[in-house]
Amino acid sequence: MNILIGGAWPYANGPLHIGHIAGLLPGDILARYYRAKGDTVFYVSGTDCHGTPICIKAKKENKSPQEICDEYHNEFTDVFNRLGFSYDLYGKTTEQWHKDFVTEFHKQLYKSKFVYEKDSPQAYCNHCEKPLTDRLVTGICPVCDNETNGEQCDACGNVTDAGNLKEAKCSECGNPVSYYNAKHLYIAISKLEEQLKDYLNKHNDWRNNAIAFTKRYIDEGLRDRAITRDLEWGIKVPKEGYEDKRIYIWAENVLGYLSASKVLCDKRNIPFDDLWKNDSRHYYVHGKDNIPFHTIILPSLLLAHNQGYHLPDDIISNEHLTLEGRKISTSKNWAIWAKDIVKEYSPDTIRFFLVANGPEKRDTDFTWSEFAERNNSELLGIYGNFVNRTLLFIKKYQYNIVPKGIADEEIQKIINDTYANAGKNIENGRLKEALQEVISLVRYGNKYYDTKEPWKTRTSNIEDCDNTIFNCTQIIANAAVLFRPFIPFSSDKVLSWLDLSYDWEIKKVKEGYTLPEISILFERITIPSQPQP
Repeated sequence: MNILIGGAWPYANGPLHIGHIAGLLPGDILARYYRAKGDTVFYVSGTDCHGTPICIKAKKENKSPQEICDEYHNEFTDVFNRLGFSYDLYGKTTEQWHKDFVTEFHKQLYKSKFVYEKDSPQAYCNHCEKPLTDRLVTGICPVCDNETNGEQCDACGNVTDAGNLKEAKCSECGNPVSYYNAKHLYIAISKLEEQLKDYLNKHNDWRNNAIAFTKRYIDEGLRDRAITRDLEWGIKVPKEGYEDKRIYIWAENVLGYLSASKVLCDKRNIPFDDLWKNDSRHYYVHGKDNIPFHTIILPSLLLAHNQGYHLPDDIISNEHLTLEGRKISTSKNWAIWAKDIVKEYSPDTIRFFLVANGPEKRDTDFTWSEFAERNNSELLGIYGNFVNRTLLFIKKYQYNIVPKGIADEEIQKIINDTYANAGKNIENGRLKEALQEVISLVRYGNKYYDTKEPWKTRTSNIEDCDNTIFNCTQIIANAAVLFRPFIPFSSDKVLSWLDLSYDWEIKKVKEGYTLPEISILFERITIPSQPQP
């Protein structure tokens, strides 16, 4: 089966922090799992490069917008590589293949009855003597009365525009803005309300935040949205009379899922329609701030385009990750930057914590003490200890050869059930539950080892000792496969020791197999008593 997994495209105006990684990591887990099952995976994402904030940053740093994008793109790529993100394609929205796809998509979109021209208010700052994009206008949100900009309210998530803000002012100089009429293209999302309602009703298996956010947007009344803007940095509008305008960023960045997967389809000689019009399953992985762009905006663009493209199936939308009890704030430098933590700690330790303590259903908190505790007590204390005590026993007492044994029926059933339960949970986006299934298997293995006491039976009952170690080795082999979507680096190490593949199926290490040299899987972490991000 074809599986599309779209990870949200991080914006190239600042470094990634651990909250971003927590929101994106489920995509890699899904991709690794489905590949292990034998499905054809299209795991795509990229760097979001257009829009006003990048122009502002470029101006401040005396660089071009492209230079800013390339700088952060390289940083993002390095972080993802170090963490083992297995993208099939990680691109950027300045790539020509993305521009070409978006241009052709919009040409078709403009033929739709859902796209129309309209004169709309364009914010202007008399003091700065320039038009202002929505991002450059601040004011009071009409929904929650908190201060926000003209694109999206951070407090309530409302997707707005500058013309709807109360007490609107220029974000650069603080003076009130004025407005003049400008012609733009709009998509009539309001006319798609019934289709979007029906779409939502068919997806009651989404996470609660995705259902609640989407329902609220629909219930409050869907508003038509401009799809063009008076900008210089972006993709040109492919329509006569709009030569000085650009496609609004929100109407092109979500199309990156299509443009990137088309590159893969062409490379693999797979028809694009097989992925986007025929039987397939599509996952979208992001933080809750991005929910409306994946459950309202992207479906609206696809429906209005009217080519029968596949709407999102699974919305994997994480809640927020806080840091030591406080909201992560890039402006206040209260964050753990991804580029720093990946240089200091094992990628598996980071991945394990961000799933085990991840904001899957509710906001969760990153603390250094719990980060260390999870690593030391679970990764090292449960999994690493079980692997090493078993394999070192073979090395020390059994001539480094896996002994002859009889497969324990109860253990085989537990292994089989773990594959089934963990797989089902992964497919349904319940990654924390899936991880706990695998941890439970290893806990069982440790208990079995302790109960059977092979350190005693190696002299009193060698047959029982061999059986114990044989069965423990089988648990390790299958745990490595089951853990691999979550912690691939250590899992690959164990699988290489046992000369096994990562296919999602029950493994067996044959008696008589000679182990190679093995090493410690995980190191103990010591965290300073008063850490600072």
